Amino acid sequence: MVSDSPPSKEVAASEKWTEGGDPARRAKWWYSTFHTVTAMIGAGVLSLPYAMAYLGWGPGTMVLALSWCMTLNTMWQMIQLHECVPGTRFDRYLDLGRHAFGPKLGPWVVLPQQLIVQVGCDIVYMVTGGKCLKKFVEMACVNCARIRQSYWICIFGGIHFFLSQLPNFNSVAGVSLAAAVMSLSYSTIAWAGSLAHGREPGVSYGYKSTSAADYMFRVFNALGEISFAFAGHAVVLEIQATIPSTPEKPSRVPMWKGAVGAYFINAICYFPVALIGYWAFGQDVDDNVLMSLKRPAWLIASANLMVVVHVIGSYQVYAMPVFDLLERMMVKRLNFPPGIALRLVARSTYVAFTLFVGVTFPFFGDLLGFFGGFGFAPTSYFLPSIMWLVIKKPRKFSINWFVNWASIVIGVFIMTASTVGGLRNIVVDASTYRFYT
Repeated sequence: MVSDSPPSKEVAASEKWTEGGDPARRAKWWYSTFHTVTAMIGAGVLSLPYAMAYLGWGPGTMVLALSWCMTLNTMWQMIQLHECVPGTRFDRYLDLGRHAFGPKLGPWVVLPQQLIVQVGCDIVYMVTGGKCLKKFVEMACVNCARIRQSYWICIFGGIHFFLSQLPNFNSVAGVSLAAAVMSLSYSTIAWAGSLAHGREPGVSYGYKSTSAADYMFRVFNALGEISFAFAGHAVVLEIQATIPSTPEKPSRVPMWKGAVGAYFINAICYFPVALIGYWAFGQDVDDNVLMSLKRPAWLIASANLMVVVHVIGSYQVYAMPVFDLLERMMVKRLNFPPGIALRLVARSTYVAFTLFVGVTFPFFGDLLGFFGGFGFAPTSYFLPSIMWLVIKKPRKFSINWFVNWASIVIGVFIMTASTVGGLRNIVVDASTYRFYT
């Protein structure tokens, strides 16, 4: 049921209507396009051809198109729910969860999913950054001595021990801007490079030769890889919170305009990478399509460096809310005094944790599938639809009602299948992998 309890003073203070006086709420519609693109288009785009290799032309294209349409609909729902209570703005996913499910159940429904998204992204980005840094150096310096992939992941992680000490989002704005530009650039290089490369000799689009059980789990993992690519919902309310709003000019109008622009950019990045990458390499494509490209060497090396710059910024964007949560918990529960020492301990511990998991399980595709299903599928595919049914209460058996229930059923299936598939594939790949080599 919808909670009738009043919001806390802390939440209420950040939810009031703003008529343009608050400098934090002066963003224009194109700001939402920029921020949504930054949050959504990430390293997951590079795995889309690999997902196509297990799903095939027909099912793969259908799942990608269906995911694009479903997540665009759920983003529209969240934008509308941002101000579903007159005079109140739900600036965070957690706030909307409290309103929909109640002050006790709401945090348990929403907060774990957000943490999975944030921590999962940082682990995947740690692996991605290390792999692409290794690829860049090997292509830029052919005669240099080869060193282990684990070391490259550690080198990439070492950067974040320093960057994590920056105090807040504003202080990493420049890195975030560079990350947004890089994500668009390497997506373009990925599909343009695949197109220029042409079809591999003897390329095959048939299903891979493996056992029926193994193939089923790989297909499940591919569903998670696609869901990982649609990640903007975890921060859409925070983005909308930066736009001014009045009863006459609600923020949902410019926010939706910006979201449509972001999804247009998303489409011109995702579909060419997925389809052209699969066309060029078929079933033998790497789980990171840039790894399959060899020529022109300078362009592919540049693309790998762009990925490194992008995931440096993206890691910090997803880590900042976790840093804030850890520091508040240490102050309240452990009586840790605020200051530089708190920041050093809490943030360095978190970076070390994500680095350890990334070095231990550097399976890019499997990690995408696992975290895509476990975290991204709920927040992007079906949790907004559940909130819509609870808050808006559309008439039973209406088109609106059927669309939301379809999103919930499909989203729950993707979450369950891809989580099981990703976890199973991690276990199988780990059994034949030499750790820390």
